[in-house]
Amino acid sequence: MNTFIRNSVLGIAGLAFAGGVAAGPMTGSTPTTVDTTPVAAVAVQADKPAVDKGKLIPHGVQGAQSRIDLSDEQVANVKAIIAATKKAGMDERAAVVSIATALQESKLENLGHLGDRNDHDSQGLFQQRPSSGWGTVEQITDPEYSTTAFLKGLKQVDGWQDMPLTKAAQTVQVSAYPDHYAQWEQQAADLVAEHWNS
Repeated sequence: MNTFIRNSVLGIAGLAFAGGVAAGPMTGSTPTTVDTTPVAAVAVQADKPAVDKGKLIPHGVQGAQSRIDLSDEQVANVKAIIAATKKAGMDERAAVVSIATALQESKLENLGHLGDRNDHDSQGLFQQRPSSGWGTVEQITDPEYSTTAFLKGLKQVDGWQDMPLTKAAQTVQVSAYPDHYAQWEQQAADLVAEHWNS
C-alpha cells in the first residue's frame, strides 16, 4: 500500500475513531473537543504489526478529549519523540505520555523564546526551563534531547505506568494546570499507533 493511500486510510480511521464528530477538516491549532468512542480495528501496512491499543491507554481516557490537525513539522516532532522513546528503551505507553505532554505544552511545536508571551524561560516541545536545570536553550530545543530529559524524569516516578496519564505527566512537569494533559491522551495514542512501527 503506498504512503498516500496508507495516510488516507489512517486519516479516515482517525476520524472514525473520533466518533465522526468532525464533518470536515479542522483548521488552525485551536483544540476541538471530540467524542472518542473506541473503534476495534486500526488500518496498518501488512508488513507492520499493529500496536496494541490496550497498552496505549490502559486506564481509559479522562474527560473530554481535544484534537488538532498537525503540520508536517509537528508530525516530524511526533516521530522524533517516538524515536527518542525507543532509544531510551521505553515502551509505547511512555511515548503516549510524552506526546500528550508535548501536545499540551507546545502543541508539538518546538518553541523558542516567545518574548512577553513566554512562561518564564520555558522553551521547546515540553516547555522546559534552563533555569530549572533541564539543560541549555540549545539542548531543550532539540527534540531528542528534550524528550530524553522528559523520559528521564518519568522513569524516576515510581509506578508511572499504573498512573493516569495526567498524573504521570504532572509529576514530571509540575504544571500550574495539572489536569490539562488528560485531554490529549486519545490523540497521542492515535499518533503512537500510526507512527510507532513506521
